[in-house]
Amino acid sequence: MRIAIVTESFLPSLNGVTTSVCRVLDRLLETGHDAVVIAPSHAPESYAGFPVRAVTSIPVRQFQVGLPTGEIEDVLREFRPDVVHVASPFVLGARGLTAADRLGLPCVAIYQTDMPSYLEQHGNVAGAATGRAAAKAAWRWIRRIHSLADLTLAPSSAALSDIRAHGVPRTGLWGRGVDTGLFRPEWREDAGSRALRRALAPDGQVLVGYVGRLAPEKEIHRLVDVATIPGTRIVLVGDGPSRTALAEQLSEAVAGSPGRPNLPPVFLGRRSGDDLARAYAAFDVFAHTGTRETFGQTLQEAAACRLPVVAPAMGGPLDLVDHGTTGFLFDPADPRSIVEHVRTLVADPALREAMGSAGLVKVEPRSWAALVDQLVGHYEDAIARHRASAA
Repeated sequence: MRIAIVTESFLPSLNGVTTSVCRVLDRLLETGHDAVVIAPSHAPESYAGFPVRAVTSIPVRQFQVGLPTGEIEDVLREFRPDVVHVASPFVLGARGLTAADRLGLPCVAIYQTDMPSYLEQHGNVAGAATGRAAAKAAWRWIRRIHSLADLTLAPSSAALSDIRAHGVPRTGLWGRGVDTGLFRPEWREDAGSRALRRALAPDGQVLVGYVGRLAPEKEIHRLVDVATIPGTRIVLVGDGPSRTALAEQLSEAVAGSPGRPNLPPVFLGRRSGDDLARAYAAFDVFAHTGTRETFGQTLQEAAACRLPVVAPAMGGPLDLVDHGTTGFLFDPADPRSIVEHVRTLVADPALREAMGSAGLVKVEPRSWAALVDQLVGHYEDAIARHRASAA
């Protein structure tokens, strides 16, 4: 099969969309398919042996946003794909869907980013009415562009219900895989992981870890009260515009806590590959704070490293966390809920081990190979739908 992948984000930018696209390409190579990637500028010239065609883009909030120019149509016309895969379409991807429709090509759209919620949150700075209006406009745009796809795939049952409720047609469910070759419990025995843990927890502190972008939409402020649980230390992996403010908020909370204060929070910056796996291996508990996640890839990575997880009872985590078995789902409306669940895990090493082991069992079948093989089945479904509609 010949697959053209149009993605809103790609290397060198590291995020969930980029990771998913790269893992899909890795598996397509292994199984003998051909592909081309259309991505914003500054992307590498190739990935996994497949050509990458970078289109004109502009920087917006540390991201390269591809412009909806005619370059996409030129690449599709030249490559002549059997199917077009559009990853998280909004700007560049919207042009990809339009181009595929114009050229009569079957198309699969991957819904991955809850842009309406992000816009509502940021729009609320100018007033609640402005935020709601921004979200409604975003849903109108999403419904319009996804109507051009033969099939739209959502990553979780919550996201699938959401897009269906907002009128997106021809939908299905496609989750995300996890690299169990990279993220695995054995990293706990690695010399580098042990050294990192000794540095982060010199007196045996329980390390509560977070991995992800440091930005307002990730709601990391929920960790401020967690940071005051005695005997713990907050460790954050990632970077973003909220780093300075978070450092101040977390440090102030720790310094002002009663009794012997905890060690200040640690920011390890952006990590990937083995360095990221070592960071997970150093943690005792993994905390996920954002309520607007359509999936929650870091939850799977943490589980693959045999970590118990605490995440909001909303969105993607509902599919990933078995409450009371692999971790806890906290009530986003109750600021103390996340604190109490983390406190329970901090106080009970045996419970941490049991939940971590249960999470590992749950995540083991979710290899990227299995998930991409499912995706190829969705490609075939989209091609059949396209042919049927054209008949």
